[in-house]
Amino acid sequence: MTEPVAAYILCGTPRSGSTLLCGYLAATGVAGQPDSFFRTQSIDWWAKYWGLPLELRRGTNAFLSAYLAAAIAEGHGNTPVFGLRLMRENLGDMSAALDRLFPGLPTDAARIDTAFGPTRYLHLRRRDKLAQAISLVRAEQSGLWHVAPDGTEVERLAPHRDPVYDFDAIDREVKALEAYEQGWTDWFTAQRIVPLAFHYEDLADTPERVLSAILDHIGQDPAKARGLEPTVARLSDALSAEWAARYRAQVC
Repeated sequence: MTEPVAAYILCGTPRSGSTLLCGYLAATGVAGQPDSFFRTQSIDWWAKYWGLPLELRRGTNAFLSAYLAAAIAEGHGNTPVFGLRLMRENLGDMSAALDRLFPGLPTDAARIDTAFGPTRYLHLRRRDKLAQAISLVRAEQSGLWHVAPDGTEVERLAPHRDPVYDFDAIDREVKALEAYEQGWTDWFTAQRIVPLAFHYEDLADTPERVLSAILDHIGQDPAKARGLEPTVARLSDALSAEWAARYRAQVC
């Protein structure tokens, strides 16, 4: 087992299985309570949830400092490690905020280590980008993002609407996801970071093996990966397969 670290960042892209993984990591009891604390669109929600004083105006250093402290407390969840989920499109805004709090540091990695302590990185990818794009388009259209294994809705962001096949929307998401994925790869290279990389498909099929490797990577007991149950279920179905076939036929 490697030496324990203070923090880890789960680096992903939308619909890559990050919610599934965050649930597993929280359930270990030793890997924090990772969430998207620096998702730009969610900053106000988290600030209200944490009860940050209204006089702390968003964008000021006082707000950023209070927000960072609250995020670290939430992401620890009474465990030894701070966990953070981060999408590539939110990296720039987080880095800019940390640069305001810790000016003069030469790299993003240096800012992150200063803010959170020694940090390791997880790179969650999805092999099937078309399936990922279809999942994203369906979630955006239907408003339903996650369900529990028993079929209960876990996350709905809009009223129900029947999804409709849209080649252009799927194609845009395929290209965007590929660009975000390349963005992470380029950033890791620039920051001289070697993440622990793995795929959603392996997490879904052999979760204990993947989680054991993650826990070892962050210096926690791999045995804590045993016997865990998923908190969300797969949403792909026959309609997803039909859309994939239609898309491939149009591309060819």
